[in-house]
Amino acid sequence: MRISTPVDSKAAATPHRKTTGAVWTALALVYVVWGSTYLGIRIVVETMPPFLSAGARFITAGLLLAGGVAWRFGPAALKATRAQVGSAVLVGLLLILGGNGLVVLAETSVPSGLAALLVAAVPMWVVVLRAGTGDRPPLRTLGGVLVGLAGLAVLTSPGIGGAVRLSGVLMVLGASVLWSLGSFSASRVTLPENPFTGSAYQMLAGGVAGVVVGLLRGEHRGLDLSAYSTASWAALAYLVLCGSLVGFTAYVWLLRAAPLSLVSTYAYVNPVVAVALGWLILDEALTWPIVLGGGIVVAAVGVIVSTERKK
Repeated sequence: MRISTPVDSKAAATPHRKTTGAVWTALALVYVVWGSTYLGIRIVVETMPPFLSAGARFITAGLLLAGGVAWRFGPAALKATRAQVGSAVLVGLLLILGGNGLVVLAETSVPSGLAALLVAAVPMWVVVLRAGTGDRPPLRTLGGVLVGLAGLAVLTSPGIGGAVRLSGVLMVLGASVLWSLGSFSASRVTLPENPFTGSAYQMLAGGVAGVVVGLLRGEHRGLDLSAYSTASWAALAYLVLCGSLVGFTAYVWLLRAAPLSLVSTYAYVNPVVAVALGWLILDEALTWPIVLGGGIVVAAVGVIVSTERKK
């Protein structure tokens, strides 16, 4: 899901990238669209198996994107070297199978708003990865992450207190680690020259892997398509078109066009959208950990965005 010209590893490692109007537009799309996907996922898994539905979502989106690339740029645009395909598969497995797949599974027991808020751990892991490669984030960025982690600590209390399944909470945290690793890796590996081609391969790899995991989990046993609700089908369609094609493509483009710590701020804004939609549509409770923790992470994103904007 890449939407800009490819960069070499040296350029990708450069921490200073110009923040243009296109970057802010794409970031706004990721903020709003991805915030709504947590609601969509929750509705899908009400009647559909988690990994099979997630796999179907990304396979469909990947095929649509590949078809669009062939139509717009010609079939030759889908060509890639073995190394480029391998890199796309690796990133797709980390982002889609690991990052998204675990969130989908967790939302069978965790409210959509809480799941989104827990994903706020992403910037923490990104900063750790950056520091490990010699890139020293500004002190204000580190401060923003620490503030966000304080909010995360508040948000884990429902799992610790037994209000929700602790296993679900831990799955979302694990998903955030894998998503951070995939995001970090995507800016440092060689992907297909056409950014949309790389996106299609990532979605197809993650989608196929999701189906395989679903089959291994036995999600196909007793499968009855007629038992799936209309709401679940509609939500799945929304996730394919908006969540995958629009949101994920914009996100992967941002990984090349903007500072990684700025891109990762979506994890602080998405929860606000997700919590609001979960409360309005699914009547999810607004408990004090959600309100307090959400307020803390929103304050943290303001610190990080203002710092990265100066780069």
